[in-house]
Amino acid sequence: MAKSDGKLAINGGSAVREKPFPPRRLFGAEEKAAAVEVFDESIATGEAFGYAGKREQAYEAQFAEHLGGGFAKAVNSGTSAILSALAALELEPGSEVICPPITDPGGVMPIVMMNCIPVLADSNEFSFNTGPEQIAAALTERTRAVVVAQIMGEPVDMDPIMEIARRKGLPVVEDAAQAHGATYKGRFVGTHGDIAAFSTMFGKHYASGGQGGIFFTRNEEMFWKARRFMDRGKPFGTDESTNVRLGLNLNTDELSAAIALVQLGKLPRIVERRQAVAGAIAEGIKPLHAVSPGRIIPDAKASYWHMRMTVDVAKLAVDKDAFAEALEAEGIPATASYRHIPAEHVWFRNRNTYGSGGYPWTAPAEPVDLPNCEAVAASNFLIHIHENWTDEEINDTVTALTKVEKAFLKS
Repeated sequence: MAKSDGKLAINGGSAVREKPFPPRRLFGAEEKAAAVEVFDESIATGEAFGYAGKREQAYEAQFAEHLGGGFAKAVNSGTSAILSALAALELEPGSEVICPPITDPGGVMPIVMMNCIPVLADSNEFSFNTGPEQIAAALTERTRAVVVAQIMGEPVDMDPIMEIARRKGLPVVEDAAQAHGATYKGRFVGTHGDIAAFSTMFGKHYASGGQGGIFFTRNEEMFWKARRFMDRGKPFGTDESTNVRLGLNLNTDELSAAIALVQLGKLPRIVERRQAVAGAIAEGIKPLHAVSPGRIIPDAKASYWHMRMTVDVAKLAVDKDAFAEALEAEGIPATASYRHIPAEHVWFRNRNTYGSGGYPWTAPAEPVDLPNCEAVAASNFLIHIHENWTDEEINDTVTALTKVEKAFLKS
């Protein structure tokens, strides 16, 4: 049971939670059995397992079916999925691509690797995600595509973004790496844009092993273009007999696919439980004055890769970082900052790309102005919920949030 003497643990008081939070236990006996089956089959036949086999094809078919039908291809990472999706657009070198203000480096680097220029759109005013107004403001006559990331498993307002893109003739790539199972207007994230990329590395909602990814589209022509790129330009979907385009070897393998097949079957339960945990925490902290769950757009359901929390620092005697650090001291798994702003990275600022000339950029670097992004980075922190939390973890988290706010709330 949660305990508290009122004095913050960071100041020498008793922590609300002293024992560790439970691990996810993402992999179990089912995944082990699937992996062993792959090895047993290899040993029995004398043939090493490879890629593009029956398990991989079954996994891709099930993933596409899960999203309501279309075409899917598994690759070796989420970054590779985005790279393949961008390759399918066949953009001219030097094209500008609108991209997220806060995202993993793997969500922006593929743009530069495609010899295009990333242009960061600001976030909306309340989350790590961009919005239609911010994308519209970032457009220029050189814009040729848009990449939209659904950070923390929180859906982006896709309908107005797609309206903007259609008017301008721009393809839209959905980066759904953190958003398996999230929905927008009743449809899964990843089904609203022209092509989508997902990550299946070990820390995501479900995993295909240590690393992995998959791309999805309902556009068959776009699928074949991405498919060719991710396997060295092989002539998939053509009548040619030799490699037809520049590409890379981004293949996954039968072992990863066997694990992913099992994991994909667990995804609905994983998402449902995360939503229940987040909902219970949100309900428990309703009486609080300065701390609240991160705002989600209307007609959307987040899948909570992590739970974003918003702090009204004007009501507190400390800033957001100090609040989150005090919460961590109470034994709650929290992170004070998710300041993954590409514009602040050394590689982006110094244009450490190809050679020493900063290609594909051609103009001198200028400061990137992202006022909303700055504000949300200063007012939001993360709680690392997952599907293996019980009522005890939920109650301890609510108790700790209540305790820390009470200590720091201005009178």
